[in-house]
Amino acid sequence: MTSAERTMEARRGARWRRWPRWVAWATMLWAVMYAGFGLACVLSGTSLLYHGGGSAAPGLGWAVVVVGVLGTLLGVAVVRYGLRPALRVLLWVACGLAGITAFSLLMDVITLMLGQGVDSLASAANKALAAVGAVLLAATARSDRLPAGTALRAPSAAPRFVQLAAWAGTLAFVPYAAMKLVWASGGTFAGITGEEMLAVSERNGASGIFLTLESWGLDPTALLAVLGVFLLWGLVRPWGQVFPRWTLFLHGRRVPRWLPLAPALLGAATLAPYGVVGVGYLALAAAGVVTMRRGDFHSSGDALLVGWIGMVAFAVYGIALIVAARSYWLRTRPASRMSISAD
Repeated sequence: MTSAERTMEARRGARWRRWPRWVAWATMLWAVMYAGFGLACVLSGTSLLYHGGGSAAPGLGWAVVVVGVLGTLLGVAVVRYGLRPALRVLLWVACGLAGITAFSLLMDVITLMLGQGVDSLASAANKALAAVGAVLLAATARSDRLPAGTALRAPSAAPRFVQLAAWAGTLAFVPYAAMKLVWASGGTFAGITGEEMLAVSERNGASGIFLTLESWGLDPTALLAVLGVFLLWGLVRPWGQVFPRWTLFLHGRRVPRWLPLAPALLGAATLAPYGVVGVGYLALAAAGVVTMRRGDFHSSGDALLVGWIGMVAFAVYGIALIVAARSYWLRTRPASRMSISAD
């Protein structure tokens, strides 16, 4: 090992030794800001929960304050006493609460990507802040677990089981993408024509970008499904760890771990619970336990058919994304040089 490499590893080691205290302070800063945000919403009467017409839910503002205060107290305790087992449990509880609050953030991100405004700025800001908090709380809960080393592992494919999950997630989106493309091309599916679906999009406030793509026969959500499948396979194949040849000037460079993991975790946290809960609701509707609203469709049966296609796609893909993201995380962890040489 050269002197430059030893110096770099010494600097990395020093940073990791400061990591537990640094992340605890960052969590405290976030928690104070989050509690203040929730209190400001409560005092101003701003709703943090949007339901179609914009129904208010003042209780959610107080819930935000509680999560913020809890995060602040936990951060102070970690800085003062270190990461005790009881504090770790409470940090994971707070992380779960923040993650639940951040649910559907992906929908807001997609809406903004398509050039549309979000339904509620306060609700979108709350989800974004909660997502940041969930990451910080999880990092604090694991801050005493330092990496085994700083050496990079060789790029590798995921195990067979993980790749089978990726195939399941890919195939689950095929009926969904086909349905969307039928409508975008002017065809008829589930009793509704492409023209009727375009009118529904216009009535629901679709952006100019969305409507333009639809007029070209390209459904934006089908395109996003293709990007989602691309992300899924990047997590399980070696080219997701080192940029491949077709990336031109990036060819051969390491892919930063956060680049695929950030959208993967965001997508999994949104699509998996959304799809699983949706499938459960559709099962109850099919059994006659609950009533399936027909919405913009001509019958409840048509709405149920479209619902099954969409929710199964989201559920299977979301679960596959969780499996693939976990595998990618494990396969790209820094390793000690001794373990690599032994391999």
